[in-house]
Amino acid sequence: MLVRPVEPGVDDLYGAFERVAQAVPDKTALIYLGEKFTFAELRAMALSLAASLKDMGVEADQRVILYLYNVPQNIIAWLAIQRLKATAVPVAPVYSAYDLEYLANDSGAETIFCMDSNFNYVAEVLPNSPLKRVVHTSMLDFVPWWKRAIARGLERVPVGRFPKGEAVYAFKELVRKGNPRALAPHEPRGPEATAILLYTGGTTGFPKGVPLSNGLYLNNVVQWREASAAVVPAGEGVSALAAPLYHVIGQMDATAPLLIGGETLILLPRVVLDGLMHEIQRHRATNIFAVPALYRMMLEHDRLGLYDLSSLRYCGVGGDVLPADVANRWLKKFGIPLYQGYGTTEFCGAVTLSYSEYGVPPEGSIGRLTRGSKVKLVQPGTLEPVSPGEPGELLGAMPWGVKGYWNKPEETAEAFIELEGEVWYNTKDMVRESEEGWYFFMDRSADMIKHKGYRVAAAEVERVLQEHHAVLSACVVGVPDEKVGERIKAFVVTKQDVRGVSSYELMGWCRQRLAPYKVPHYIEFRDMLPKSKVGKMLRREMRAEEQRKLSG
Repeated sequence: MLVRPVEPGVDDLYGAFERVAQAVPDKTALIYLGEKFTFAELRAMALSLAASLKDMGVEADQRVILYLYNVPQNIIAWLAIQRLKATAVPVAPVYSAYDLEYLANDSGAETIFCMDSNFNYVAEVLPNSPLKRVVHTSMLDFVPWWKRAIARGLERVPVGRFPKGEAVYAFKELVRKGNPRALAPHEPRGPEATAILLYTGGTTGFPKGVPLSNGLYLNNVVQWREASAAVVPAGEGVSALAAPLYHVIGQMDATAPLLIGGETLILLPRVVLDGLMHEIQRHRATNIFAVPALYRMMLEHDRLGLYDLSSLRYCGVGGDVLPADVANRWLKKFGIPLYQGYGTTEFCGAVTLSYSEYGVPPEGSIGRLTRGSKVKLVQPGTLEPVSPGEPGELLGAMPWGVKGYWNKPEETAEAFIELEGEVWYNTKDMVRESEEGWYFFMDRSADMIKHKGYRVAAAEVERVLQEHHAVLSACVVGVPDEKVGERIKAFVVTKQDVRGVSSYELMGWCRQRLAPYKVPHYIEFRDMLPKSKVGKMLRREMRAEEQRKLSG
């Protein structure tokens, strides 16, 4: 059962966890590579780490980068940061130094947590960023010595090197040395205080930070857990995390069990199908939330029949449009539906969810409006309301909602609108509402590419390509693909005096500067690209051309 209903305007993120930890101290909070951590153990480690960070100079409202995989240290650090009233900045551990330098400078973070395997990128950006302190860890820091020996003997875990120095700290050492008694008594933060700074694709080509307030995060994490309450009663959930912690789905899905119901979270450093299904079977997981591509891969996996997944009761899906055939095959195979939701980082997860209390959602539905949220469906451009049942651009507002991007006034002005005394986020996605209150996704904002549930900004990929000495201009679009949503295709015009540049070379250039999921899958060379009268790239013409090819 719930320890006590969370009050987003009164509680804060650490306070919610503290209450759960004190109510169910001996219950398993985390399972990682077969190791179990109780709520009491998780609390003790978070407080010890918080004390050490305080001694190092981490203070309230400072930003702290979490450049980590889905390991217990990520959760422990997240809680410690909240305890100090600082702001967590989760970023993809696969980012190169190129991305990391931008994020460190944009966020102004002075402290970073990293894996030993990506420390070399941190070392590369230290001289050109505000970073002052580095805390390193490994995938095996919190497993017994014999498991570490086996993993390293079989070379199953990446291992990195890191120098020693006064500004470089070992995670385990900070947890061991920290004195929680040195911390002042916890006082809840106000609901408007920024708890998380989560980055998403930027229309100008640079990622933009989304400040998620304490009140907004708590309000939405409560709804995230309530969505499954009819089939998984509070306190009985076991969630297998199938999304990365630097993604808003991963944030919601990881923290809902820990902050709301005193439930168990299963962590895997990286999602591997056999590993995920093994953990679901072994620990009788009840909940999972993933992108459509993962469910398709599970259904098509040749060893699916070797695993017992019958414990699953709520399978949420988001991040991309759910194909009807995947939904129907899953329902037929397992006898439970895929519950689709819709949201963005700016909404701190979901603005619509398929609550299990309503039974099997209508085909193609993205759920019902989350409690406490507001939406308007309007005509693009005019913002005039559409007629009932007609599709319109979705504007959304939430309690303690995001009012703008971090240090991005121009992009804020493009995406956020003040109406009726409230700030609304304009998704530019076309959605319709049925008479029964179900929402249906119709079309997306065209310049955001959805690949395996990730939002990839076309402008960001174009910017990186155009930084290559041989490239005159580039246009990037999404090409529909039933398995991964969309694949990334780039059209490139090279400079007249340059010869011999290959798509292989340009892809290598992108791999050095972009996260792997942002690298183009195809590069096609052109003599020219379509532009408007004012010189703006006409991506819509390139998308239309690709659609014509697909339709034959």
